[in-house]
Amino acid sequence: MKNAATHGKLLVVAMIWGLGWVAGRVAASEIPPFAAGWARYVLAVSCFLIFLKITKQWIVPSKEQWKIIVAIGFLSTFLYQAFFMYGMKWTAAGDASLMITFNPLFTAILAVPFLGEKFDKRLGAGLILAVSGVGVLAWYSPNVDIPVNERLLGDALIGLSALSWACTTILMKKAMTGEQAMSPLHLTVWSSVAGLLIQTPAAIWEYGQVGLPSDVSAEAWLWLAFLALFSTVLSYVWFADGIKIIGAAKSAFYVYLVPIFGIFSGWLLLDEKLGFSLVVSFMLIVSGVYLAQSKESS
Repeated sequence: MKNAATHGKLLVVAMIWGLGWVAGRVAASEIPPFAAGWARYVLAVSCFLIFLKITKQWIVPSKEQWKIIVAIGFLSTFLYQAFFMYGMKWTAAGDASLMITFNPLFTAILAVPFLGEKFDKRLGAGLILAVSGVGVLAWYSPNVDIPVNERLLGDALIGLSALSWACTTILMKKAMTGEQAMSPLHLTVWSSVAGLLIQTPAAIWEYGQVGLPSDVSAEAWLWLAFLALFSTVLSYVWFADGIKIIGAAKSAFYVYLVPIFGIFSGWLLLDEKLGFSLVVSFMLIVSGVYLAQSKESS
């Protein structure tokens, strides 16, 4: 099979990102959200910079490039991590992995005003299907051991993290075109650096409010390290390679597998509940996202 190694790496990426929801749930339950996000990116950024040095890809962005890099860092690292870590305090890993699939749908909607794309019937129908899937997830989730008001809050925050990432996608598309174009890898690395710097005042503020966590288990720290090393560094590099070798559309297919691994991991490792409503919600959301991303025939 042509490019079998690349497809294998993308499958591993989907598994890692699915398992990342379990990691987020465990870490968020013991570590204050801003501290968790800050510690994650201290480790991730260190690895990213070492990777650039070792592979001789060290390129410092220009002054003009830094303007959009800072905006991307604010959205992708600071806002996304805040919504992600706070959201995982309240909802189940399986439910959250379904909510994050709204990312490409939000991207398609934002592309209408910001990239001049058309709001057609497919996008409208996809939006209706996906919102219906969220309704099923909100009211019929099998994870009834989590109070419904907490679960709805957590799902909403994860939805906002998906919106933050969609805004990031729009900016990244702009940053990867034109005379000042940057590669996906360099955008990811330097926006992570910028985001870490933006995160730092929030982590200091949180420290002033709650202090350092004193009773965090080794398991929580290990899961946080997993988020940094595997869910962030390794997965981002492999996914960027996938886009380069087989294209964005084929690589994006593997993102649809993330909720499956997320739901299964939550059931296996956190004793979360399985139910037919998760299947219905998954089918509605993914169908809606696929429809919204497809082009209307002329």
